[in-house]
Amino acid sequence: MLHNVYGTGGTVRTVINQANALCATHDVEIASVYRTKEAPVFAIDPRVRVVTLTQLREDGSRWTDPSGTNSRLARKTRWFRNRLPHRHDFRYKRWDPQVDAAVVRYLRAERSGVLVTTRPGLNLLSAWFAPRGLVRVAQDHMNLGTYKPALREAMLRAYPRLDAVAVLTEADLAAYREVLDGRVRLERIPNGVPARDPGPATGRTPTVVAAGRLGRQKGFDLLIDAFGTVHARHPEWQLHIFGEGKLRARLAAQIEDRGLGGAVRLRGLTRTLDRELAAASVFALSSRFEGLPMVLLEAMAAAVPVVAFDCPTGPAEVVRDGRNGLLVPAEDTAALAEGLCRMIEDADGREAMGRAARETSGAYAMPAVARQWERLFADLARR
Repeated sequence: MLHNVYGTGGTVRTVINQANALCATHDVEIASVYRTKEAPVFAIDPRVRVVTLTQLREDGSRWTDPSGTNSRLARKTRWFRNRLPHRHDFRYKRWDPQVDAAVVRYLRAERSGVLVTTRPGLNLLSAWFAPRGLVRVAQDHMNLGTYKPALREAMLRAYPRLDAVAVLTEADLAAYREVLDGRVRLERIPNGVPARDPGPATGRTPTVVAAGRLGRQKGFDLLIDAFGTVHARHPEWQLHIFGEGKLRARLAAQIEDRGLGGAVRLRGLTRTLDRELAAASVFALSSRFEGLPMVLLEAMAAAVPVVAFDCPTGPAEVVRDGRNGLLVPAEDTAALAEGLCRMIEDADGREAMGRAARETSGAYAMPAVARQWERLFADLARR
């Protein structure tokens, strides 16, 4: 169960990868609470059923309504705060009884099989409302330390009702073990990267690539500041940022204010990120916090060396500093700029790190990750 399978974030890509990998031997369905488009952006195997629980955007309007309008009277219920346990997840903080009823009906209708929920609000609904006959697995695609106290308290109270909680990193596994103290099964299963053909090789260009939602978490404001230093030393290099989000206008203004209009480009959404990575020379990860960033694994699978903030969590478990990329102190723009310049100025080292990055990505190949999921599901079902 996903918040919105029609979106473009890393969680959506990860869940679709998981479903595509399992559908050859299992009956797989993706349930999406909300809908924002005619069809999902990412390719879904035709053997995977997609069920949309509402025909609504997450703001409560119908997805067919023109932007900025609303033809649904029940949306006025969102003036009131939600009273159910999942209200502390910011995606569900407002009261919409029709949405909540649709989710609960779906949960209660399932009598057998494995239910996997993918964000705190949905995990809480599964814990409190899904039948005990289901194998109920909660995924955490971020990390425990990023959640506000009220949400953490709700999670720690409800998660022992589940059969298992799956996290992305060893660091997050340790954090959950400390607070849950054996009251629920915990597993570390990373994101998986499917094999892809990036298309015809075009050769590496003097380009640094970054990708993600244009929001505060991804730290593109920090990356743009850092690239000002890089541009002064290496004016032939460009920074391409892929993604959309509410901070696009602010980031565009920052680019112009820094005089980087010809060097930094906001490229928007792309269906061909594989090809962009195949042509890039460096990948930059400037996030303030993460789970285990999917795009980081995709870049490494494309043999692109990484310069990453050592943010909580994820990068430090994948990037071996000086071997398959560079780790720099979190939110330190001067260190990020220096790391990018070091990578740019050492072509031989950059190529060697790219080869090592591809080798590292083998541990996150989708077939190996899918086997971990199958083993967990089978063991929980037996129990």
